[in-house]
Formats: sequence, C-alpha cells, structure tokens
Amino acid sequence: MLKKNKVEHIFFDLDHTLWDFDKNSALTFDFLFKKHEVNTKLADFLKFYEPINLKYWKLYRDEKVSKDNLRYNRLKETFDALQFSIEDDLINTLSEDYINHLSSFNHVFDGTVELLDYLKTKYNLHIITNGFKEAQNNKLKGSKLDHYFTTVTSAEVAGVKKPNPQIFNFALKLANANSANSIMIGDNYEADILGALDIGLDAICFNYHKAEISPEIKVVNHLLDIKKYL
Repeated sequence: MLKKNKVEHIFFDLDHTLWDFDKNSALTFDFLFKKHEVNTKLADFLKFYEPINLKYWKLYRDEKVSKDNLRYNRLKETFDALQFSIEDDLINTLSEDYINHLSSFNHVFDGTVELLDYLKTKYNLHIITNGFKEAQNNKLKGSKLDHYFTTVTSAEVAGVKKPNPQIFNFALKLANANSANSIMIGDNYEADILGALDIGLDAICFNYHKAEISPEIKVVNHLLDIKKYL
C-alpha cells in the first residue's frame, strides 16, 4: 500500500493521461480535412490512424524513427491503408498544420481539474512527457493546466525518452526530488509504469483504455480514483 505521508512529488504524463489526445486529435483532423478539402470520412481515417500513430510513437520511443519520420509516415501509412490518393506535398502540409493546430483544442479527461486542485494543496506536481517541448507547453497553456506544475520535463530537453531511466532521473533532479518521495502517474504501461518502477519510483496506471495490466500494479480507470492512493 502506498504510504501517503512519504510522497512529496507527483509526476504526471500529459497526453492520454490529463490531456485527452484522441479527442483533440480527432477535432484537429476534422478541421484540417475541411480546410484542405480532404474528402475522406473522419471515422474511417481515425480507425486506421490511431493504431498506426501508436506504432510510430513506440518506434520513436525506441529511437527507431526520427520526429520528422513519425510525423510524415503516420499520415502516409494511414492514407495508404485507406487506399486514398494524396500528393506528398499535401501530406507534408497536413503534418505541419496538424502540429500547429493540435493545441487549439484543449479537452482534458473528466476529473482532471478536480484532481489537480485536490493534489496541488498537498504535493508538488510535475510533468514528464515524450511529447515535443513546444507542443506540450502549448497544450498545458491552452488547457489552463500549466499553473499546477512546478517542472515540465520533455524528452527533447532530457535527451532521452521514457522508459529510459535517464529521463526519470533528469526529472527527479530538476524537481529536487528522489524516487523514495515521488510517484509517477501515466497511461502507458511500458513507458510510464515500467519505466518508473525500473528506477524504484512508485507508479499508478491510468487505465482508461481498460487494457490488461499486471495485478501487482496500482490501477485506476478514472482520474478521481487516484484520491484513494493520495
């Protein structure tokens, strides 16, 4: 059982944990398809895009693709899967516009603000994210969550990505914290949970997608359920 009195610092993932990436991403594509007259059904596009995007983020975490390759290939592969004919120039335009417009939509998961209000009075709050620094800062500001967090560690700043232990150690040092008085909260079992546990940092998995998680892991299906641990 988690000893609440030992915890001083809480590290959150951002995308898929507080910031509702899938919803905001869908709204962004809806806007861009209308703007650029891409005549494909959004639902059909997302059915292919979402798993392809996750695949490319794993490749990015594993240092197997670059940021530019991730941004281009996730779109190219999705349109190929749809058998939708599209020029490379338009894919590049969509890729760039997607990054520029994504933080225009700022839906957060149900319970986010209530949870952060509750935790902020008792703990120091921080972000550890594999997302790109500028994009993540824009998301935090746009969703009005930035004021809750003392530090924000991005993979670009740390030089490595979760689950690499160096990013967790970088974040702990930046926050003047240590693994004994801190906890990680995130949705990704490999990057957030196993990455944290590997350096002795306790962790809670936000399992909104209801994936199979090892029984010894602390799991919540709704953000407000975190209160029972903290």
